Amino acid sequence: MQIITSTEKFESLRSDALLLPLFEEGDLPVSLRPLDKSLNGIIAQAQVSDFKGESGETLLLIVPGSHKRILLIGLGNKKELDQNRIREAFSASAALIKKSKAKNVFVFLSPVITKTITVDEASQAISESLLLSLYAFDEYKSKPKDHERKFEPNNLSFIVASKAEATRVQKAASRGQIIATAVAYARELSNHPGNVMTPERLAGAALELAKTHKLKSKILEKSEMERLGMNAILAVNQGSELPPKFIILEHRGKGGASIVLVGKGITFDSGGISIKPSEKMDEMKFDMCGAATVLGVMQAASELKIPHRLIALIPATENLPSGSAMRPGDIVKALNDKTIEVNNTDAEGRMILADALSYAKRYKPKMVIDFATLTGAVISALGMEYAGSFTNDQKLDTKLKLASAASGERVWQLPLAPEYKEKIKSEIADVHNTGRMEGGGAIKAALFLEEFVDFPWIHLDIAGVAWTNEPKPYRPKGATGFGVRLMMEFLK
Repeated sequence: MQIITSTEKFESLRSDALLLPLFEEGDLPVSLRPLDKSLNGIIAQAQVSDFKGESGETLLLIVPGSHKRILLIGLGNKKELDQNRIREAFSASAALIKKSKAKNVFVFLSPVITKTITVDEASQAISESLLLSLYAFDEYKSKPKDHERKFEPNNLSFIVASKAEATRVQKAASRGQIIATAVAYARELSNHPGNVMTPERLAGAALELAKTHKLKSKILEKSEMERLGMNAILAVNQGSELPPKFIILEHRGKGGASIVLVGKGITFDSGGISIKPSEKMDEMKFDMCGAATVLGVMQAASELKIPHRLIALIPATENLPSGSAMRPGDIVKALNDKTIEVNNTDAEGRMILADALSYAKRYKPKMVIDFATLTGAVISALGMEYAGSFTNDQKLDTKLKLASAASGERVWQLPLAPEYKEKIKSEIADVHNTGRMEGGGAIKAALFLEEFVDFPWIHLDIAGVAWTNEPKPYRPKGATGFGVRLMMEFLK
């Protein structure tokens, strides 16, 4: 999709769809009045009778002339407008664009720019929203229906007020396009079933990404993990016939801070010997969403030439039951020599992350951020709209909150409660992998990970937000790619 900016008048432009955002209880913008006059006042009339401008409201006008379809998009109360409200409002236009197969889509940008929303923020949010909303996963449909197919317009054009504004819009909307494409890439990886997206396939995708985007890459094979003493990953892998992979990618930047991103890569999680209930076990193909997020970030960071040195670490394996599988009661020595008593083989994600976090130390990082579909407990605590965040550095959390507000990817800080530390201690090893305490499962998991950390660190438990079983604004059913947009704002 090509991003275009135009300072021409409406009358001289031709589109398959023209998107006109309007606030509720607002007068028709002065810049729209010539267009409305040429249409015999149909837009102003719609504002009086059929269209209130409420957030997410849309009204399609089929009109003669140079614009085949005009879609009025409600922005709601002007005082409440933020970037995420823009994303949610414009996501409603995706159905029209896809159904009509609109190749040339125009956006009238002026009404979206307010005292609190800059032209850069507005154009990036719109670009992101349209691409994220148009995403579809049609890989395995032999005859997908039109609404199930992927579709993108050839051109997304922004009507702007000046050449100076056009330059800013071009840059910001293109940034939004790059980030949304990286989110779609993360979604694509995550939506594949476990029999396709195996550890080997995930490693192959990482190597292909590295080749395309000139990233340094390395894959640690099982023999190398054995030599290094990555016994926590190897223990989780025992039940699978497929060997584990430890994926390492590096974006060198221009000498900025070294930041390590760790992504949980359980390509299918049955729970192991502590097997999960059969209901919804099919969703455990999504247990590698943390890994997909990290790969998406690396793609976007490379294309946007982020100045920092970014290192991606992804431990990848299945967690399956078999005669050789890890057992409850087993004791395993992790890479940093701490011993883990396995209470529950379904608490496997924290074990593979233990080795990955221990490995991160060799990069002497300024900070480490991990993404993991780690606990059902975080869903009990925060539901399906917020990721749980944990950190040992409150300055990082302040920046994370700002990134969350800008990206619309919501996070909520939970405590690394010192009162619970004793609950994860083992009588015969250093730590339990689940702990001896009712409740607080997400906190106990984070405290377990902290045992393998001696650097500034953020842990993001994305179990509630990594995929959705119902369509949401700009998040179709399936993997969401959560964390890519959040992290690009954080890095910015």
